[in-house]
Amino acid sequence: MTDSLDWSKIALFDGFSEEWLTRARGIFDRLDVPAGTLLIEEGQSGDEMYILVRGRVRVTKSMLLKDMSLPLAVVENPRKVLATLDGSRFPLFGEIALIDRDTRSATVTVLEDSQFLRTDRERFFDLMESEPALAAHLLLILAKRFAATIRKGNTELVKLSTALALALSRGS
Repeated sequence: MTDSLDWSKIALFDGFSEEWLTRARGIFDRLDVPAGTLLIEEGQSGDEMYILVRGRVRVTKSMLLKDMSLPLAVVENPRKVLATLDGSRFPLFGEIALIDRDTRSATVTVLEDSQFLRTDRERFFDLMESEPALAAHLLLILAKRFAATIRKGNTELVKLSTALALALSRGS
């Protein structure tokens, strides 16, 4: 599948020349994962980024902070589905792990047999050393993605804060 894959259709490689695509391909390997597998687990460490090229995954996040407990009647399912993704648009995830070594911020579960392109922090930083212009372009694309995620999170935070303020004002 990856042999016939058109890498220029993957958003991470937007604007890449054929030469850059060839060099970028060198830091990725193919990973086939069966349905039901936890590819990434929230709270665990990891340094790999994935691009989904075939199949489907679900991204979830815990609604409770670590060591927080609530009565079961209040929260039936303590996980929120953030997204269900398929390989048609080549979504990527785990990219924060390329930059820092903190714990994973969400869980990614493989819903059907899937295929991924995978790289890790070491290969990514090796590319930065050997191909600084290419790596700078990749980092710019990732930075734009981070910025969009932060903006979306800020909007959601304002909505939640407003809803909470309204709920509290009605309760007094």
